[in-house]
Amino acid sequence: MKVLAAANQRWNLDLASVHFPWSADHYLETGETLPEGALDDLRENYAAIYIGAFGDPRVPDMKHAADVLLGIRFGLDLYINFRPIKLYAEQLSPLRNKGVADVDFVVFRENTEGAYVGVGGIFKKNTPDEVALQEEIHTRKGVERILRAAFEYAMEHGLAKVCMADKSNVMRYGHDLWQRAFAEVSCDFPRIEASHLFVDALAMQLIRKPEQFEVIVTNNMFGDILTDLGAALQGGLGMAASANLHPGHTSMFEPVHGSAPKYAGQGIANPMAAVLTLALLLETLGHQEAAATIEEAVRQALRDGATTADLGGRRSTSEVGDFLARATGTT
Repeated sequence: MKVLAAANQRWNLDLASVHFPWSADHYLETGETLPEGALDDLRENYAAIYIGAFGDPRVPDMKHAADVLLGIRFGLDLYINFRPIKLYAEQLSPLRNKGVADVDFVVFRENTEGAYVGVGGIFKKNTPDEVALQEEIHTRKGVERILRAAFEYAMEHGLAKVCMADKSNVMRYGHDLWQRAFAEVSCDFPRIEASHLFVDALAMQLIRKPEQFEVIVTNNMFGDILTDLGAALQGGLGMAASANLHPGHTSMFEPVHGSAPKYAGQGIANPMAAVLTLALLLETLGHQEAAATIEEAVRQALRDGATTADLGGRRSTSEVGDFLARATGTT
């Protein structure tokens, strides 16, 4: 929020923020998660939604987080989970001989279908005959629109390659749909090189040769796994920004890391992912210069060692925020 205030002042963005108290404290005090009418309010009255990290040991089933995050994601049909995988400083690379120029791609993860829709059940629970079923859901509409979004992004950003990942060699039904839809959608973008890798092969290639990728598109569960692998390539989850998008509609932005309760109050949590997520929000709203300046502020902090201890620095969370806000307001 410090960085947003600095950007607001420098570029006269005229962005006002409204705080909603949908935290674990609020849930424990009131029993309320996502209040009635909240989705309509967000959809009709707000340009974007920015959410901090969820997670509190006092709510072991994570009900408030699930209700708020999944409620917004599904209720607003935010079908694109967009993850930029970008290495901002050479010293953060975990790969030998791979640097900033080698780790710079994006992942389009389908966000409202697949294995995470909660379809399934348990029969004869806690008996020797227990059966557990967890089903994937893939629709032609859902698969085609995430594929098309990936190709359109490539076209709009002057990129040349889109790679789709599935496991259609063993998941013969749902992922056959992905194969057929990908072949058909790619025909509408003849200037884009369309390729396919099984997800295990893609994971290996991300470590071996990340520079070969520009845009990756995949299903919900595989996207969840691959983007965390991607986060490791850029220096950890503390550097990983994320957006939940429905183009032309109110979208939600959140850093993908958890809240790390064991670090609460110590001032050692890395705020970079949260700030880079804000840059993604501003870029999506059309404020490209502000977004680019925030990214450059992050690079400057890494160059100057103005970071938390996990990145090799000695600054507190708040001090890093102050540095990024000053750099955003004056760079």
